[in-house]
Amino acid sequence: MRLIVLFFCMLTSAASMGQNEYEPSVSFPFGKPNPKAPKEIKDFDPLIGICDCDSQTQNQDQTWAKPNKMIWEFKYIMNGMGIQDQTLKEDGKHSGSIRQFIADSSRWFVHYYSNTSPTPVLSTWEGNKKDDKIVLYRDQKAPNGMEGYFRLSFYDISKNGFKWIGEWVDKSEKIVFPTWKITCIKRKEASEVSDRKQIIEISKSFSNLYIRQDYEGITKIYTKDAKIFPNNTTIISGSEAIKKRWASSSGYTPVTHKIIPEEITILGDTAHDYGYYEGTNKNDDGKMVNYKGKYVVVWKKIKGNWKMYLDIWNRVKQ
Repeated sequence: MRLIVLFFCMLTSAASMGQNEYEPSVSFPFGKPNPKAPKEIKDFDPLIGICDCDSQTQNQDQTWAKPNKMIWEFKYIMNGMGIQDQTLKEDGKHSGSIRQFIADSSRWFVHYYSNTSPTPVLSTWEGNKKDDKIVLYRDQKAPNGMEGYFRLSFYDISKNGFKWIGEWVDKSEKIVFPTWKITCIKRKEASEVSDRKQIIEISKSFSNLYIRQDYEGITKIYTKDAKIFPNNTTIISGSEAIKKRWASSSGYTPVTHKIIPEEITILGDTAHDYGYYEGTNKNDDGKMVNYKGKYVVVWKKIKGNWKMYLDIWNRVKQ
């Protein structure tokens, strides 16, 4: 009975991990796009994260009101199958939306909600990415009764931010009347904090894998063309050679292991960190041995995941 329960728990745990793999986490605070989602899930990828924005609405005399400061945050949800965003405005008028690309309809559906006009039925915009813009529409008549749309456009999208505009347009989109515009600047430090957290978490994973002697798992932390620089050996290159090096350790069993970074520097899709590592081994004769060393690691960001490229370490006297 215990074996059955244990097996069931293992299956449940594995299923849970699969279901949550792309959800926001410590390593990825804004989640990740699920590779099983439609490819359009990455339309909003440059917007994922936190932006500081100026929001302006148009007055009745067609002048623009004073900018209202707001924070606009985007993240992946539903295990990377959809996107959620929210705006937090200094005037207390907050809003958000759930964004899903429905492949059968070949377009985005955006369901909007706010704290100023709660409703049992959410407003919905539909649209697609057109060239370098994301354009969404909802049917809306003009005050004079003319048929048209309220059109929302994301444009000037880059890793540094984006612009957004809300406009009423007629059905031909020849008559355009802007009513709302927003300019956003991406928080660089938010991305850097996320990157640092990822590297710290991966370093913790390395220690856990080492203690479990999971050399296959350790190898996956490195890039395929990684190099390691152990004491008193030539440079060891590539996944198979690195795995063989770690697996060939003998004469002891790892008991504890900890990596203590002194500094982590992010440089785009590369990074480096250095610091100390320490741990305890149990020798085959039963003797416990404590050790400490120093290290330098060069990281590469591969498809959104940080991996070790160069790993250099050596012991220090205690």
